[in-house]
Amino acid sequence: MNQIDLNGRVMVVTGGARGIGYAIAERALRSGAAVALWDIDDQRLEQSRAKLAELGTVSTNVVELTDEQSVSAATQRTIDVHGAIHILINCAGITGGNGATWELSPEVWRRVIDVNLIGPYLTCRAIVPQMLRQGYGRIVNIASVAAKEGNPNASHYSASKAGLIGLTKSLGKELATKNILVNAVTPAAARTEIFDSMSQQHIDYMLSKIPMNRFLLPEEAASLIVWLSSEDCAFSTGAVFDLSGGRATY
Repeated sequence: MNQIDLNGRVMVVTGGARGIGYAIAERALRSGAAVALWDIDDQRLEQSRAKLAELGTVSTNVVELTDEQSVSAATQRTIDVHGAIHILINCAGITGGNGATWELSPEVWRRVIDVNLIGPYLTCRAIVPQMLRQGYGRIVNIASVAAKEGNPNASHYSASKAGLIGLTKSLGKELATKNILVNAVTPAAARTEIFDSMSQQHIDYMLSKIPMNRFLLPEEAASLIVWLSSEDCAFSTGAVFDLSGGRATY
C-alpha cells in the first residue's frame, strides 16, 4: 500500500458506516487523518466507529443529509470535536431500485435526487465556508459511470449522479483560486450492500459492461479518492476521474 500523507487533516465521509465510504475512512486513517463518519444508521455507525477507532481518531454523527438543519448541526459538531474540516467526501447514495422511467413513482425519483444530489449540495453549502476561513480544502464527490452513460432501468440514479458531476464542475470553478479543489470520481459498480436494492438482471447488466469482467473493490476506490483528498492533488479541480474497469469511453 502506497503511503498518502493526510497527517493533521480532518475528513468528513458521508455514508461512512459501510461500503466504499467505510473503505475511504479506513484508508484515510491509515494515512494520518482524523475522520468524522456521517450516516443515517446509528447502529452501523457505532459498529464502524469501534472498528476504525483502532486506527486513529474517529467521531460519528447521525445525519439526515437531505435536511439542512441536520447537516448544519453535524458540521458544527464536527468542528467542535476536531477543530476543523479539511476534506469532504460525499459518498452517501441510494439506488432507488430498478424500473422503467414511466413505472418509477415520483416519490422514489425525488428521494433518489434528494439523497444523491441535494445532500451533497447541502454538505458543500455547510462546509465550504469553514474551508474558506482556513484557506484550504478538498472535496471529492462520488458519482457513477451511470452519470455518463445513463443506465437503463435506473434513470433516477443516472440523473442524480449526472447532476453531481455538474455540481462538481461548477463548484470547482467557483473555488479554483481559493486552494479548495473539487473533483468527482465515476466508479463502475462495486459489490457492496447497495446491491441488495438492485435486481439480479441489473447487476448482470452492469458486470457485462466492464471490460475487466469484475466489479470494483472498495479499497481500490479508496486509493484514488484518498489521493484526491491530499495536497499531492494540487492542479486538478472540476475534474472527473474514472474507476470503471475500462467501461468509460470519455
